[in-house]
Amino acid sequence: MLTLAYCRVSTEEQAEEGWSIEGQTDKLRAYATLHDLGEITVVSDPGLSGKNMLRPGLQQLLAAVEAGHVTHVVVWKLDRLSRNLRDLMELRDKFEKYGVTLHSVCENLDLSSPSGRLFFSLMGGQAEYYRDALAENVRMGNARAHKEGRHLNRPKFGYNLVEKFLMLNHDAPIVREIFRLRREGVSLVGIEEATGVKASTVKTIIESRVYLGEIKFKKEWLPGVHESIITEAEWQSAQRAHTKGVRRSKDPLSGRVICGLCARKMSVMQNGQRSVFYRCRHRGQGCQMAAKSTKGIGRAAVKGLSLIGRDDGLREAIRRRLAGRAPDAAAPRRTRRAAPGVALKTLSDDRRKLLDLYYKGKISENFFHEEETRFAIAIEAVRHEAVELNEEIQTKTDLETRFEEVAALLSNLDIETLWEAAEDREKRVIIENMLESVTVFPDHLEVKVAGSPALHVLYSEVGLKGSENVQVGGPT
Repeated sequence: MLTLAYCRVSTEEQAEEGWSIEGQTDKLRAYATLHDLGEITVVSDPGLSGKNMLRPGLQQLLAAVEAGHVTHVVVWKLDRLSRNLRDLMELRDKFEKYGVTLHSVCENLDLSSPSGRLFFSLMGGQAEYYRDALAENVRMGNARAHKEGRHLNRPKFGYNLVEKFLMLNHDAPIVREIFRLRREGVSLVGIEEATGVKASTVKTIIESRVYLGEIKFKKEWLPGVHESIITEAEWQSAQRAHTKGVRRSKDPLSGRVICGLCARKMSVMQNGQRSVFYRCRHRGQGCQMAAKSTKGIGRAAVKGLSLIGRDDGLREAIRRRLAGRAPDAAAPRRTRRAAPGVALKTLSDDRRKLLDLYYKGKISENFFHEEETRFAIAIEAVRHEAVELNEEIQTKTDLETRFEEVAALLSNLDIETLWEAAEDREKRVIIENMLESVTVFPDHLEVKVAGSPALHVLYSEVGLKGSENVQVGGPT
């Protein structure tokens, strides 16, 4: 007959309390010698939690007990067997059924008496409470770590994990390349062939916001402290590059052509006669916009870019427009009034005068409160106007900067020749960097070059027909 010594330790317990399988084994062997239990056979479960009984070592012990080969089971503490009270009760009953005596080095057990059974239950309940408290502490620690921007799982492709913080590694340029290819509409398999990264890994990379400098806690993405690899715009563009069940068109302007009647994006379609055209997605469901050929839309985009590049008068007019020195017919003119800073100083001075009059007893309390309320409302309105004005100035500055960058680039390019010689992928790069949109109206097109107001292009200038419709939404 055997005396089995059961040892268990979880990673957290060994880190916090210094327990080890070897340390427990030494204590159990000394206990067995002291109580004349004979030689012990050690069964252990290193690095496993005691929340349930699904442990190889424990199952081996129970198999030996049920086979009738065991007379004594020795443990360092009851919670080594389990931290679940229900499981401990089941183990106690099984040991009694097969005539096995349970020994605990730290707890003096006598299961033959009612008081001993009560003590056993109390110790089992304490073990279960400790397990629950430990789990809660771990959850709180994880939550705190995530709030501090630390990453607790395996590092994502492109990062190394250094003291629970993500650091860029030599694979970061590959991640940028993956997102660039996806924005161009390349399939997962195509990206695998180009980068050597498996398609399944590519899919995980594209869908993860870790590369935006964020970390995931439960189902929520939170700001992290690690360096991002891509921008939000690049991430969103990669998500739009492929819609489940829909193959993205290879046309360079795909995603940037908009219906002027219903403001929806227009899709690239074919009519069975090898004619490729842009058609409003709402066509036949309330929108009457006729489809337009992709070639005509492309010519309009190139014309817009070409005008910005070679027409000095147009560039100067756009500069004046962006600087606010030319009237804008589409926007209401502002009423001339004092600048927010001047208005705010005037109101504050008047408010102080009102307070002085009240302290000197020259105005009534009711009048003071009425005027004080009026001043408070007026001051808040001026402050709000100042914030809006600053945002407007910043937006205008950003537009001016972007326009100058694009205009300088286009002035040094023969965009028409370049467009004719470029492949579809190269054309898409040109569009993504220089063109915001092409909006289709019944009688004209509006081409919006990055940073500039919309340029009107007539259908006749790019070989398109006006209001004539064709069968099944075909091109005009």
